[in-house]
Amino acid sequence: MPAFLVSYDHYLLAAFALFGTLGAAALMLYLAHKSRFAVVIRQYRGLSPPFVNVVGVLFALTLAFLANDTWNAHDRAVNAVYHEAGALRSILALAAPLPAPQRQAVTQAVRSYADSAVHQEWPLLAHRQSSEQTAQAMAFLLETLAGSDMAATVSPAIHAEMLRQAVVARDARESRIALSKTHVNPLKWLGMAFLGLLTMISIAMVYVDQPKAEILAIALFAAAAAPTAAIVLVQGNPFQPPSAASAAPIASLSSG
Repeated sequence: MPAFLVSYDHYLLAAFALFGTLGAAALMLYLAHKSRFAVVIRQYRGLSPPFVNVVGVLFALTLAFLANDTWNAHDRAVNAVYHEAGALRSILALAAPLPAPQRQAVTQAVRSYADSAVHQEWPLLAHRQSSEQTAQAMAFLLETLAGSDMAATVSPAIHAEMLRQAVVARDARESRIALSKTHVNPLKWLGMAFLGLLTMISIAMVYVDQPKAEILAIALFAAAAAPTAAIVLVQGNPFQPPSAASAAPIASLSSG
């Protein structure tokens, strides 16, 4: 599979959801009223309207759960960014009382990491990749804080807290990288699509002997289901447009 499709597979699936639903609706109306099978299909009229609710509720719940998973991943990515930035700010605050050489070393290490995270790694997250340079910058920050000079200068309690905040920043970075690599689960969406198709068939059979009502009912369902599924799908990666997590909290710590 081309690298572009690997990175942006959810956009392709969103297009399938949108145009596939519209195509299925058109095909269903054609089969019910224009095809040679129309007479046979009308023999099954008499389906009770409340029956649509049975399949429709299952479809709605499935789509709601998928939307919740997607938006929850976005919220987790935003929280990871803020936790990462907050931990870096805490390190700078704890380093403020240190002698100038140690304070400058910590400040430079934090800013170098922030620069790399924003300018080197952030564009890669949209392609489900991470930066080795940023990983090295994080390792350098940990080495700076764990150095013997730092341990001899600062009190044990403050030194331990600085190291703890560095670990928090490292874990938050790993969380956002993991979330950027999240792919759409095709089995979940296939199940949702199958339930959507069954719902559309149920609507068509309820109004099979009322062509105008059938067209309106299927059109309304397609207009509700297809764009909603597409909107959820295009947000599959929290570091891609249209709702990409911002690097601003970390960028405010960089040197420029």
